[in-house]
Amino acid sequence: MIKEILEENDCLIADGFDDAIIGFHQKDGEVIVVYSINKCIYSLMEDNKWGYQEAEEFLYFNTINCYVGKKTPIFINTYYNERG
Repeated sequence: MIKEILEENDCLIADGFDDAIIGFHQKDGEVIVVYSINKCIYSLMEDNKWGYQEAEEFLYFNTINCYVGKKTPIFINTYYNERG
């Protein structure tokens, strides 16, 4: 259901992080995808065989800190067991 909503609203999607999508947010009439930072980090660790710190630094530098307009995805910290 979430993916359908995101597609219908031409949301910007961060490549490779579909499993880290946790919802969407509506702001100023725009629908924006919301990602779990922790899930993104674990995905990078698994895909690239990186440690936590390397994956975290990569994510912040190359993804989270990039602004690509008013539909820029939102990344939030989540504190529940996301791996299990």
